[in-house]
Amino acid sequence: MDFQPQQGIYDARTLGPFKFGVLGIQHLFAMFGATILVPAITGLNVSATLLFAGIGTLLFHFISKMKVPAFLGSSFAFIGGYLSIKELGMEKGLPEYLSLDYACIGVACAGLCYFIMAALIKWFGSERVLKYFPPVVTGPMVISIGLCLSGSAISSASEDWLVALVAIIVVIVSNMWGKGIIRIVPILLGVASSFAVAACMGKINFSALHDAAWIGFPIARQNTILAVFDNPDFTLITSSIIAIMPIAFATIMEHIGDMCAISGTVGKFFLADPGLHRTLTGDGVATTLASIFGAPANTTYGENTGVLNITKVYDPSVIRLAAIFAILLSFCPKFAALIGLMPAATIGGVSLILYGMISAVGVRNIVEASIDFMQMRNIIIAALILVIAIGVKYGANDSVAIGSIHFSGLALAAIVGILLNAILPNRIDIDIEQFTN
Repeated sequence: MDFQPQQGIYDARTLGPFKFGVLGIQHLFAMFGATILVPAITGLNVSATLLFAGIGTLLFHFISKMKVPAFLGSSFAFIGGYLSIKELGMEKGLPEYLSLDYACIGVACAGLCYFIMAALIKWFGSERVLKYFPPVVTGPMVISIGLCLSGSAISSASEDWLVALVAIIVVIVSNMWGKGIIRIVPILLGVASSFAVAACMGKINFSALHDAAWIGFPIARQNTILAVFDNPDFTLITSSIIAIMPIAFATIMEHIGDMCAISGTVGKFFLADPGLHRTLTGDGVATTLASIFGAPANTTYGENTGVLNITKVYDPSVIRLAAIFAILLSFCPKFAALIGLMPAATIGGVSLILYGMISAVGVRNIVEASIDFMQMRNIIIAALILVIAIGVKYGANDSVAIGSIHFSGLALAAIVGILLNAILPNRIDIDIEQFTN
């Protein structure tokens, strides 16, 4: 697969220290809303989540040879697993935090599956694997990623369309007509402007900010899997592993889709260099480590891919700076409280643009690869990927059970697309006359 470098900035140091720092803050804000939403839903520790999002991102970059501009935040794929094991543990009389610790054991084991897949790819050679991911598969997959995320953006923006509209307008104006630093930090400006408008309208209650401490340690022993082994319930451990570990198969498929999206945005084929085996290993290390210390599983973030596309700044060091900021801020509960006050509509407005950008990258990949849609096989592959990904997301609660394994729409769409591309013959032409007669 041939990717041409995009017109943009690949070395952000040329912009100067101030702009470099602001770009890092922008990526921090882009990932923050979704990252803290997972602990908010599951009951996991918010500060630990921030800490291991930062550490996981840095480890990912180190393992992937500092080449991939990806930020790793909380994965939504494991939410069902966390909640089901938490409920099972609480039915046994365990406190919520300890029940979640048992769930983290299953997630840590799921992270190990990434290593197995990475080893297989390394052993058999990336060429044999990558031939199953041509543009006719990866293009619709990238489109689906943005469209599947779009529902959450609309849902959040719907809470206050005026506040969301402020964010949307500021992002567009800054990106289209801004000069200098204004043009490369539209997301940050959109968030700040929307937040300020909501505050002026009296829609933000700052009491939680006043009560939060300035400094606090993000990890407590009771929130790590070490707490499980004080008095372990091996039946619950087994249940956690059986219920959660298979989810890794689905998230690995999503990882491949995300890598394709980032590759298309930046114009470098990261599945080949530094290699899919390296990015999978980095994702697995980040997920396993985070789980051990009571933080959610990690995954590459579409929000930050959207920022790359808008700003045209593709330097991975900017992402690493955002990761360092996340680590530092995990020790500041007051900052976590401040970000927690951010209106959902603000996040929704910004996300509408970011998620749309991801889908646009998928369309661009298809166009640049000159996919021949006069071939019926290509239409069938693209059609089923799009319909399955979006249909399962919104028609089946993003969960289809095949045996004991639950697949997200994106994971199932990836599997179907890969299989069809391998099975269908290369030439099944459309009879144009059937459409014109």
